[in-house]
Amino acid sequence: MAKAPTVEDVARRAGVSRQTVSNVINTPAIVREETRVRVQRAIDELAYRPHVAARSLRTRRSSTIGVHIDPFSGGISGVILDRFIHALTENANERALRVLIYSARSRDEEIARLSDLIDGGEIDAAVITGTAYGDPRTGWLDGRGLPYAAFGRPWGGGDVWESGHSWVDVDGAAGTRAATRHAVEAWGSRVAWLGWPPDAGTGDDRERGWREAMRASGLAGPVFRAPDSVAEARSVMAQAFADPMVRDGVDAVVCVSDALAVGAHLAAVDTGASGIGLIGFDNTPVAEALGLSSVEQAPELVAGAVLDLLTDDTGRRIVGGEGPPERMLVEPRLVVR
Repeated sequence: MAKAPTVEDVARRAGVSRQTVSNVINTPAIVREETRVRVQRAIDELAYRPHVAARSLRTRRSSTIGVHIDPFSGGISGVILDRFIHALTENANERALRVLIYSARSRDEEIARLSDLIDGGEIDAAVITGTAYGDPRTGWLDGRGLPYAAFGRPWGGGDVWESGHSWVDVDGAAGTRAATRHAVEAWGSRVAWLGWPPDAGTGDDRERGWREAMRASGLAGPVFRAPDSVAEARSVMAQAFADPMVRDGVDAVVCVSDALAVGAHLAAVDTGASGIGLIGFDNTPVAEALGLSSVEQAPELVAGAVLDLLTDDTGRRIVGGEGPPERMLVEPRLVVR
């Protein structure tokens, strides 16, 4: 096995002292730009990774970001958060940062777990998911002064763009606009929407994209609703497709999730309506296996954006929370099959 590169190796490659390399890693602001770039290039070329434990002793920082993992919920779309955490871990590793995954069954339990991690010096920042208006975690984290960012907008009340914390989310409306435009071009102008019951959140945002795309083309289409369940969507759409008036009046259905798209697909098979186009949302392995087009959320891009909010210009030092809150939407892409 090849020997791992050391600080001395980086210093020799960059033509600087060992202390200069240490400064670039730990306090890059005090290093001249030209020198910092040269040292960073040497670090990248040698694939050097600082020894986290030793650096923690010197700087009293762990370079670790805590992230909560939700209880397993099953379902077709549950894989999205798993992909996000996997991408966050990989991206952090490339930046010489670490991710500590913790579990909790409630908001209060999560706050207690975060308190233990902060008091023990185990994390320097946190990533939270599933935020909502008035979320107790955000106010508590603000009080502790811990840098943090959220995956997802704080739905449920108020203006999400005026929230007091930084967040990154997927632009669901942009995804369904693209899906609707494709459906019109590929199958015809009679494009229906299959969504969740109104929720003043993600589902409504995705439905807005369908409505905007249809309105822009001077079109309108029927709306069907079901909980995020394959069986429920299958039942709702089987009843719809069994009606010749409905079946013959729909060219395609844009769905709020892959779970509902799979249910609609099974209903189409049940009723002989296989000529109707279907597009889901989440681009899960199930949609891929069935050959269904779907909107790809790109959690890998979200993970990178979250880390950008928490780090300095080098992307390697945690400094989040020093400026005003930042909010960012990541545009998804339509995967056509």
